[in-house]
Amino acid sequence: MDWAYTLSGFVVGFIVGLTGLGGGSLMTPLLMLFFGVPPATAVGTDLLYASITKAGGVWVHGRRGNIRWRIVGWLALGSIPTAMATTWALTVFRLRDEHLSALISTVLGGALILTAGSILFRERIWRASREREVQGHNLSPKALALATAATGAVLGLLVTISSVGAGAIGMVALLWLYPRLPSVKLVGVDIAHAVPLTAVAGLGHFYLGTVDFTLLGTLLIGSLPGIYLGSHASSFFPERLLRSALACMLILIGGRLVW
Repeated sequence: MDWAYTLSGFVVGFIVGLTGLGGGSLMTPLLMLFFGVPPATAVGTDLLYASITKAGGVWVHGRRGNIRWRIVGWLALGSIPTAMATTWALTVFRLRDEHLSALISTVLGGALILTAGSILFRERIWRASREREVQGHNLSPKALALATAATGAVLGLLVTISSVGAGAIGMVALLWLYPRLPSVKLVGVDIAHAVPLTAVAGLGHFYLGTVDFTLLGTLLIGSLPGIYLGSHASSFFPERLLRSALACMLILIGGRLVW
């Protein structure tokens, strides 16, 4: 099955490079539904997978000056403690395998539906945020910092349990909070925040014993060239059509996991 995992990593990596869509919303349900990987192992492995694959993106965006580290810091202030607390709670309550699987499947399904909504309504949310700004309904710097940290806390909870949320959901939240920032800088912030968050959550799952390093390696063999090729091919594909198709697919998968 190693070749199938590597091929899956390549396909998911290619789509991530093509659309910017977070890999967790594709890889985790793929591992669970197609390969039959236990939910906890799928989430734990995907978290470290995401941290490694996005680290290269941080290096590129950082060199280009596309990362607002202050915003990353406010997000991390909420997300990192929440990720650690969530892992601690999973350890303390010692959920049985079937209960943990049910929790992960339900949260993952809900996160996939939210991700689909974020993809479909991203432009509308951005326009509404710009209109709010034009009308002068802006948050004070203190309120904006608190709202950013609160957003990070929500993402920390979602990502630790489901491995989904740091990409599309986080990006839409940033669009709403920071409508003036160019999209390339918001992408830089989103990726820079995702790396430490997925690393901390992934290490938490490693402590829980839900990381398969052999699976992780085979996925990376395919995903790294996939992301590279997808990034270069993005200008030749109709992104809007592809995003809509992916959103519909995520709604179907999310609905199946929830219900």
